Amino acid sequence: MSNINLIDSFQEFKDFKNIDRPTVISVLEEVFRSMIRKRFGTDENCDVIVNPDNGDLEIWRTRTVVEDEFSEDDDLEIELAEARKVDPDLEIGDDFIEEITLESFGRRAILAARQTLVSKVLELEKDEIFKKYKDRVGEIVTGEVYQIWKKETLVLDDEGNELILPKTEQIPADYFKKGDTIRAVVYKVDMMNTTPKIIISRTAPEFLQRLFELEVPEIFDGLITIKKIVREPGERAKVAVESYDDRIDPVGACVGMKGSRIHGIVRELRNENIDVINFTNNISLYIQRALSPARISSIKLDEEEKRAAVYLQSDQVSLAIGRGGHNIKLAGKLTGYEIDVYRESAENDEDVDLEEFADEIDGWILDEFKRVGLDTAKSVLALSTDELVRRTDLEENTIHEVMQVLRAEFE
Repeated sequence: MSNINLIDSFQEFKDFKNIDRPTVISVLEEVFRSMIRKRFGTDENCDVIVNPDNGDLEIWRTRTVVEDEFSEDDDLEIELAEARKVDPDLEIGDDFIEEITLESFGRRAILAARQTLVSKVLELEKDEIFKKYKDRVGEIVTGEVYQIWKKETLVLDDEGNELILPKTEQIPADYFKKGDTIRAVVYKVDMMNTTPKIIISRTAPEFLQRLFELEVPEIFDGLITIKKIVREPGERAKVAVESYDDRIDPVGACVGMKGSRIHGIVRELRNENIDVINFTNNISLYIQRALSPARISSIKLDEEEKRAAVYLQSDQVSLAIGRGGHNIKLAGKLTGYEIDVYRESAENDEDVDLEEFADEIDGWILDEFKRVGLDTAKSVLALSTDELVRRTDLEENTIHEVMQVLRAEFE
């Protein structure tokens, strides 16, 4: 009897990643049955036995003993004289069982089978990886940075599977080097030319949500619900939370004692400012909370147009807008309302509404100033050119021209 050790013969399959042992054994059996069909025309009378523990293979072929010169199919029957050369005690009608060695198929057939086996197992492995990660979309994964390219970073998980972190899904302040351990959320899984492409993200709102679930037990247990998350990755995020238990303060639970819970999240997000606010169905109150840390004087809502006119004292306008306009932009996304900020200054007859300059300054320029909360001439003149360039999308020359027009009004 000659046994062939498959694990030694097919080195690639010593370590089957992502594929369970029974599946591999069934693939091996099918490959060898295919070899048998090519050689003998059928595999119905053959038994393929694969030992899952050590990889041994045995192939047994059974043929019926028939009278000499009466064999109609040599693949299924064997004549008595030939059978008795192996076992003299055989009679007509008995089963003639013989072992087929792997070597007897010939070198070419073995190499072809080996190639088929490689293809089938790789295909199975890719399918398993795809299914595994398709079910994990939205979950946090941890991996090691393996290679860094200009537009993306290659990350390996603990099983050696390749994960892609595009530059667009990285926080602007992210800096990685080979060997670093990073966390991200599974963002998207596609099959590209039979190969799974797993995209991970550190900028998706789901990443921040999963971090909160890890740090805040009340969220993980369902006592506190995250209603919505909006982010400007690396700059600012706003998280609306709600508690179903009146005894639990959702904001306090998320922040933790002296910020203990949220500090870990902030560090992971490269010092991204995170505002945790209480969710409410009262839109006016919700917008007021969303614009924190600014203190709002009054709000006028247009529910049909989904617009909110927010009035603030002069010293609160910059807080409401935030650096680069991030605060007001995120507040709008969080509440679903377009928010217009207006300065509520003390009565001052000398100040002039920007609309009064519509004949001299283009409307789109005036709109840009109002977008960042500057709706009077003096509110614009109170800021430097550099500050106005930073806050608005206007060019420096345009701002110079506007300021000349505004100064002329007070000369």
